[in-house]
Amino acid sequence: MGEREIKRESCSSGQDFYSSIETKRTQVIEDLEERIKRLSQKNSRFPGSITPFEKLYYTSKDVENLNYEKDLGNPGEFPFTRGVYETMYRGKLWTMRMFSGFGTAKETNKRFKFLLEHGQTGLSIAFDMPTLMGYDSDHPRARGEVGKEGVAVCTLQNMETLFKDIPLDKVSTSMTINPTAFILLAFYVAVAEKQGVPLHKLRGTIQNDILKEYIAQKEFIFPPEPSIKIIVDTVEFCSKYIPKWHPISISGYHIREAGATAVQELAFTLMDGFTYVKYAIERGLDVDEFAPQLSFFFNSHMNFFEEIAKFRAARRIWARWMKEKFGAKKPESMRLKFHTQTAGCSLTAQQPENNIIRTTIEALAAVLGGTQSLHTNSMDEALALPTEKAAKIALRTQQIIAYETDIPDVIDPLAGSYFIEYLTNKMEEEAEKIFKKIEEMGGMVEAIKKGWPQREISRSAYEFQKAVEERKYLVVGVNEFVEDEKIEIPILKIPPEIEEEQVKEVKEFKQNRDNILVRNKLEELRKAAERNDNLMPYTIEAVKAHVTLGEIIEELKKVYGTWQEPPNLY
Repeated sequence: MGEREIKRESCSSGQDFYSSIETKRTQVIEDLEERIKRLSQKNSRFPGSITPFEKLYYTSKDVENLNYEKDLGNPGEFPFTRGVYETMYRGKLWTMRMFSGFGTAKETNKRFKFLLEHGQTGLSIAFDMPTLMGYDSDHPRARGEVGKEGVAVCTLQNMETLFKDIPLDKVSTSMTINPTAFILLAFYVAVAEKQGVPLHKLRGTIQNDILKEYIAQKEFIFPPEPSIKIIVDTVEFCSKYIPKWHPISISGYHIREAGATAVQELAFTLMDGFTYVKYAIERGLDVDEFAPQLSFFFNSHMNFFEEIAKFRAARRIWARWMKEKFGAKKPESMRLKFHTQTAGCSLTAQQPENNIIRTTIEALAAVLGGTQSLHTNSMDEALALPTEKAAKIALRTQQIIAYETDIPDVIDPLAGSYFIEYLTNKMEEEAEKIFKKIEEMGGMVEAIKKGWPQREISRSAYEFQKAVEERKYLVVGVNEFVEDEKIEIPILKIPPEIEEEQVKEVKEFKQNRDNILVRNKLEELRKAAERNDNLMPYTIEAVKAHVTLGEIIEELKKVYGTWQEPPNLY
């Protein structure tokens, strides 16, 4: 074989080799694309996720426009993406605040003491449906509901019993109550005065977020405008007299529980907050006087990384809007401080012990997202109110994260992750799109009247349930790894005697008071409402005269009327 033939054969062999490599490379890519396509059809996909499923990893190109100073900043610095405080959990761990309340005030007082004895660092009160909706326990509409979903509190005497032997200057209290929030705050103030505790020493939060009631939870009494007016009354009162109290906890939790996506929860919640700020400024309040006392309440669901990104984006959006749109000067006015509760809607009645793991994952997302306080749901959440054992396991979940791991040791440890920063940016972008739509409708109140956020949440809830039923989203024990089982965990049951005891106590309370004084205080309150005065001082005087929650609501209905959601929203 000649030299020319050898060279020709070598060249041909090289071409064949590279051609073979290219063919194999093409085949690998095609196989990978087919696998991704197959996975996208079969694999469990969290409904409403903003994460592009086809992306297997993230690089610097996904966050090439990220500016550290402008978009992140150090912890405790504007725009607070990395945390609202410079030292975060190194300085103080999050407050472990377990939501509790059932039966009578006496029963819940016992549960409070049990939780405090086992290391809980703050109280969080669940109220029953009559209390939430403005009915006394002895009202016919309250029958069968007293003490069932939370504690019954419709008199000052109930509130005194609830906090018996619990000094209000030694504990931080959160109250989940909305249309009747101003009355519960008045009860709390009156109890503090009886205990000899100055108002400036009271620490805590009252939810008091009526906009999310129209959007999601549906516990409302008055129309939107007078309801917001009463909320601004509480903001103004607390700004002047209870500086350590959060007069409103702007809540995304119930929005998410109603079926919203993470982006919808973020956007609707923040827009509710901006609406309250706008109304308070229109009242003549200084944004830097009241804004530091505003707080938030978010849900932590199973889509782990998006939840962390949601919390980070919330801080950044709030800081920017407060500074640029509302003219806040103080850093405290730009800090979004929030409580988190793990997602009740993620828990299942099937294989309830699995809920311990779900709650742990969600709690971890909240902590990595920089929450200021946390409630971890109990494993029996989908079945009943929690037993003491279930509540203790839920509390221990937080304590293990706090004390047995190094998770609290480094602030915002996922910062700089291409994936987390991409998601944080994406959350902000998608939320801003929703803000624009709402502003085009004339603001949040007008959007609610048109039913737009309600319809959006309903659509998302439908898509989520559809994904579960079609097995596009797998839920262990529900549509995958299903077992024939007999649930053998203890269930807390509220005996009917509890309601009878509470009703009897309320009737005796009404019989043994000065009813002429009661009528006078109600008339003063009604006239104050007609004059558009701040209702808080009149409400406090009324409850101290033993006017009940239901009586206050009925008197104000004469001025404000009631709200019925239009039937054509959905």
